[in-house]
Amino acid sequence: MVDVSVVIPSLNEAETIGTCIEKIKAVFSKYGLDGEIIVSDNSVDETPDIARSLGAIVVTPDRRGYGYAYLYGFKHAKGEYVVMGDADDTYDFMEVSAMLEPLKKGEADFVIGTRLNGRIEAGAMPWLHRWIGNPLLTWFLNLSFKTGISDTHCGFRAIRRDALEKIDLRSHGMEFASEMIIEAAKAGLRMREVPVTYYPRKGGNSKLNSFSDGWRHLRFMLLCAPTYLFEYPGVILFSLGAFLMASALLDFNIGFTPRTNSMIAGSLLTLVGYQVLLFGTFTKMIQGLSLPKSFTLERGAIVAILMFAIGFAWTVKLVSEFMGSGVSPPVEQSIMGFSLMILGLQTFFSSFMLSIISMGRKR
Repeated sequence: MVDVSVVIPSLNEAETIGTCIEKIKAVFSKYGLDGEIIVSDNSVDETPDIARSLGAIVVTPDRRGYGYAYLYGFKHAKGEYVVMGDADDTYDFMEVSAMLEPLKKGEADFVIGTRLNGRIEAGAMPWLHRWIGNPLLTWFLNLSFKTGISDTHCGFRAIRRDALEKIDLRSHGMEFASEMIIEAAKAGLRMREVPVTYYPRKGGNSKLNSFSDGWRHLRFMLLCAPTYLFEYPGVILFSLGAFLMASALLDFNIGFTPRTNSMIAGSLLTLVGYQVLLFGTFTKMIQGLSLPKSFTLERGAIVAILMFAIGFAWTVKLVSEFMGSGVSPPVEQSIMGFSLMILGLQTFFSSFMLSIISMGRKR
């Protein structure tokens, strides 16, 4: 096994790939490292030829994508430590030694460069990325996964080989950067940041698309965080709906006197909120959460039948009173009866769905 594998994804970076490789070779020589450089390349220009001529190992992924290029490159890496960096010379590979230091000292399993606590050269990062996109995405990732990383989208990273093998990486696009940190947090890896310098591109065109790539990161984080995607919105919608229904049904003032429209809105919010909460439970079950031992299909079905029965009895009572007096019952009470029946049906079928998911996981 060699000491260090530097993996570089590249796509038409003929103007800068040579500079990157020469810097890495200089670091290997200066610090006496037995290292290899792996260029995971899908270029149509001279990038792979230049890389080979300078002694790099060039591999060609069978599909495109930032994340896939790394995954493909990792398969060929033999180093005890794996360093990641871009081929556009925006990261200074002369800083590789600083990235490796916490790993060698046993202080970390995974090292991430931080541009925000390091130095960003003028013109290196667009205003939208520096002050809006990156901070917001970093904030949400830290909020959801408690990572404490200041610059979650820095592409300059280093990781121990044994730590890399502990994390399940699958993303093929730019969201790979977020996935790596999320999976590292889930695996309990010790993460450490090292300040780095970020430089303007020396040539070629940026492969980043601000809005589509930003959405890919946010989408991925939401899919990995059902609490924020489903549970919190579900609780808010359900609580607001139940409050509106109660205020309309009991006729108490909440700054205005709620009537039929408030009851309708409350019913819809309650039903949607309840379904969103159920989606959150389904998702957590799929991701490995176990249901409380007190929950069984039969108990869920009994609760559902009771809810439906109460709503049905309520509705029958209203119909009977109408037939006896000819006076239409208050619409608010009718909505309450129907809402209870729908909640009962949602609970009944969701109990079966949860049991199906649980049964599938045991096989």
